[in-house]
Amino acid sequence: MALELHVILSSTRPGRVGATVAHWFHGLAVEHGKFDVELVDLAAFDLPVYDEPRHPVLQQYEHEHTKRWAASVAAADAFVFVTPEYNYGPTPALLNALDYVYKEWNYKPAAFVSYGGISGGIRAVQITKHTLTTLKMVPLVEAVAIPMVAQHLDENRQFKPGDVHISSARTMLDELLRWAEALKPMRNPA
Repeated sequence: MALELHVILSSTRPGRVGATVAHWFHGLAVEHGKFDVELVDLAAFDLPVYDEPRHPVLQQYEHEHTKRWAASVAAADAFVFVTPEYNYGPTPALLNALDYVYKEWNYKPAAFVSYGGISGGIRAVQITKHTLTTLKMVPLVEAVAIPMVAQHLDENRQFKPGDVHISSARTMLDELLRWAEALKPMRNPA
């Protein structure tokens, strides 16, 4: 049985570029063939600013949106966050989604496909990695960074990757698989 990879579209902004980047990466991950891959759009969960009365570590969720989100996160063995950079940091939607649950993230690897202007979103990635380690996740070094993302959009605003994006993504997926397999015993203790 293949491990489950969730590709999380982390921007919820109307008109976001992230959707086309996420669809490209999702297709490449499916083609990779080593994971069962699901594209998860944070906008579809419509999570309000954290509104659970109890700490997430207790897993005593009251709201249906939290229960749906917790089930989605729990189902995955690994994550790729497709994310832009907002003011040198991660999107508020991504940080909120990370904060909603705790144990569901534990002992899972995560990687990033980031995009933006000159930095390609890497400053947001670096800041998000601090949060991931607190959630007992393993953020990978391997990543896909897409600087000047607008230059990679065609006339229909579809993302057109360069060779470096494709090779980086394949390397990242191979490494993500190694970590997901290695961490599996910690996620499913005997």
